[in-house]
Amino acid sequence: MTELAQLPLARQRGLQVVERATKLRAGVVGLGKQALEDHIPGLLGSDAAELVAICDSSGEVLREQQFKLGVSGYTDAEAMFAAEQLDLVVVCVPHSEGRRVVELAAGHGIHVLKEKPFATSVTEAKQLAEVCKEADIRLMVTLQRRFNPIYTSFPQLADQIGTPMMVNATYTMHTTDPSEGWRGRSERAGGGCIIDMGYHLVDMLLWYFGLPDRLLADISTSARPDRSYDTEDTALIHFSYDSGLYGSLLLSRFIGPKAEEIRLIGNKGIVHLERGRIRRLSNGGDVVESLSREQAWPSAAVSQINHFCRVIEGMRENVSGPSENLAHLAFIQSCYESARSQAHVNPKELL
Repeated sequence: MTELAQLPLARQRGLQVVERATKLRAGVVGLGKQALEDHIPGLLGSDAAELVAICDSSGEVLREQQFKLGVSGYTDAEAMFAAEQLDLVVVCVPHSEGRRVVELAAGHGIHVLKEKPFATSVTEAKQLAEVCKEADIRLMVTLQRRFNPIYTSFPQLADQIGTPMMVNATYTMHTTDPSEGWRGRSERAGGGCIIDMGYHLVDMLLWYFGLPDRLLADISTSARPDRSYDTEDTALIHFSYDSGLYGSLLLSRFIGPKAEEIRLIGNKGIVHLERGRIRRLSNGGDVVESLSREQAWPSAAVSQINHFCRVIEGMRENVSGPSENLAHLAFIQSCYESARSQAHVNPKELL
């Protein structure tokens, strides 16, 4: 084999190849499903970060993952932060524990990729934003759909359907027992399907349309009357804007099969977004154009890690930082206030 043939193809053709000298050192706190199926694979596939340490309160879970991953393990986040000289940490803990871990990381100057939600209330979100500012760390909330071309294509197609009139969004899945685990207790979860799985669809609505001017929410904790839990299993949220756009958001962790979609109706067509596909249709329902993407989620997880590393290095904008997520908590808190009062709430008044 010639010396030329041994070179990467890009170099043979004279293209500039930028190779990273070192990767950022990353840790993960919390080894639940989201970490194991999303964030750790994202780190392992990243060309910008390397996984060097993991942390979980369960010694059994920790030992199993240490064996699989071949990295250092800790049952205490503070001990990991003190020992490992991390550049960043992915935080995937129950919602009530997120603030403590973020504050510990900030105290060690470690940047944080925070599994949603950013916080459990607007007040907590503002306080955490100040913590991050004072410590001069970057924090980005994990919103993988912002790194998926299916979702980033939505505004381009929306520009082609005239004046938007109505938007309907749905995100449902079936959990056999909503009372199971920490997600069934509001003191640990901060709420149910709205603040947890619903955070992603709330993010999409705010990204595409901004914070609404009023909303009205109804919630249910009665899908399993034979179980005891106080976090909502289902929520129906009506929202509207002074521009005239209005819509609804259905969230449920009891209604199957798993479904996710946003449908925007304009006076010249419809944009219909699903988990792996986006289409533009006529008002009569005929498909005008369609885009689909297979196996998008692992790629989105890697893209998110790589983007955050570039945010840390000052090369990219933080698309989901503390200030951006204040609106998310205003929307979510307004839903809970509306459900309690059975009245419309203006989420902008909470900011």
